[in-house]
Amino acid sequence: MNEAAGHSKFSVNERGFYGNYGGAYIPEMLYPNVKELEDNYLRIIGSESFQKEFRSLLKDYVGRPSPLYYAKRLSEKYETKIYLKREDLNHTGAHKINNTVGQILLAKELGKTRIIAETGAGQHGVATATVCALMGLECVVYMGAIDVVRQEPNVKRMLMLGATVIPAESGSKTLKDATNEAIRDWINNPVDTHYIIGSVVGPHPYPDLVARLQSVISEEILWQMMEKEGRDYPDAIIACVGGGSNAAGAFYHYLDNPKVELIAIEAAGLGVDTGETAATTKIGKPGVIHSSKTLLMQTEDGQIVEPYSISAGLDYPGIGPIHAHLFESGRGVFEAVTDEEAMQAGFEFCRLEGIIPAIETAHALAYLKKRKFGADQVVVINLSGRGDKDLATYIKWFEKQ
Repeated sequence: MNEAAGHSKFSVNERGFYGNYGGAYIPEMLYPNVKELEDNYLRIIGSESFQKEFRSLLKDYVGRPSPLYYAKRLSEKYETKIYLKREDLNHTGAHKINNTVGQILLAKELGKTRIIAETGAGQHGVATATVCALMGLECVVYMGAIDVVRQEPNVKRMLMLGATVIPAESGSKTLKDATNEAIRDWINNPVDTHYIIGSVVGPHPYPDLVARLQSVISEEILWQMMEKEGRDYPDAIIACVGGGSNAAGAFYHYLDNPKVELIAIEAAGLGVDTGETAATTKIGKPGVIHSSKTLLMQTEDGQIVEPYSISAGLDYPGIGPIHAHLFESGRGVFEAVTDEEAMQAGFEFCRLEGIIPAIETAHALAYLKKRKFGADQVVVINLSGRGDKDLATYIKWFEKQ
């Protein structure tokens, strides 16, 4: 599976590191869970039976392949060729379902009967609740108390699908704290429970596992680009990054192709220097969060700085170790977009293309105003999710203008 990046200098090594980042800094009580996963994940996801069921569900349940759509009016406005990888058209409305379908099959193969997950914007929670309903497994989703309020439609969807949603009341009451609670649960329920992490974060092997499952995105872009442009690569791929799973999936098969610029967009919030931001690569330093060494927003004495973004899916104080490595090595271009820039880009995109993007995705779209691409260049933007979940935030913003 996904051999294109199997031996890339940007893929994980045998110790679970991407360059200087990664690893598994775990409490002793979690060691058996993580070791079981590490020992088995490559064998299971590489097996013929897994691949057959995974591909079948992606096709008939998720609705893949997702289209690579030429955005004519957006292209005219920005005077370059822009294609949208339409992950928003997947079942449940985002790329998250690619990962949860794969991980639920893995959990079943490992004999797990109970699933836990963390969620910020709620899309990963919905995708996890969806596959648990599909497979008849118990589902518990941890979600920051603030996110429970600002992403109420997704909370209702999870409840309808039979999940138990537990608000995290500690810390900033957002994604970081939901992840802390999920890890505590896993420590207390090591035998029957599988933790479906939603991004390329956490202890090894999760960043590699999630990237491999999401790599179906770039796998499709290869042949879709050949159909559309007569070559299998664009000049640039743009994707938003919180933890970074949609970006990891869109970049995966192009990691070793120097012709493709990999552009990751973080949330600047109110501004990189305001203290109200989630732009990890701009102000972060190496540290350990959620059992992985990566770039992390922290104080001088190593305390985590609370992130901020108008987008519930981007307010994470760290970044996946693969992205920390892409940033440090210079392979990836990392830029930051403010709330205001993202919201304006979201509204503009609605009216140019008739698509309401998730606010996370709007951050990627906003980069078009910051960078002039050539008229003959081909740019792919990973449209990671649809904006239904963000309508209340969009409306509130619109009314203030």
